[in-house]
Amino acid sequence: MDNDRLKHSISVARKMIEIGKTYNLDKKELQELFVLGFNHDIGYEFSNNGFNHNIIGGNILKSNGYKYWKEVYYHGNPDSNYFSLFLTILNMADMQIDKYGNDVGYERRLEDIKNRYGINSKPYLCSKKIIDNIKK
Repeated sequence: MDNDRLKHSISVARKMIEIGKTYNLDKKELQELFVLGFNHDIGYEFSNNGFNHNIIGGNILKSNGYKYWKEVYYHGNPDSNYFSLFLTILNMADMQIDKYGNDVGYERRLEDIKNRYGINSKPYLCSKKIIDNIKK
């Protein structure tokens, strides 16, 4: 994992704790959120193009008995039928932290994704749909 991805993952983990506190989660749940956020992009290490990093990462974590592998597997997928509070919090945090680990909010994060991949790209369209769903 490159340094930028590591910064992103740590910041997502910290943002997840911040969001988790608004749901009055207990200390153990906040710790679980941090571990989830830290590991949510582990699949990038084994993905050639990054577009399937969530599936690769989820499968790696599943094979290692990780409790929240489905959250990793389905994060960034706005059309998934899987739902959990931890997945919602992960998507909320991931969509506010840029690739360098800065907390930029939803709009600047979406703008960054659009600039990197294009307005008609799958990463942009999926991110926009996730953010639209979060805002509802």
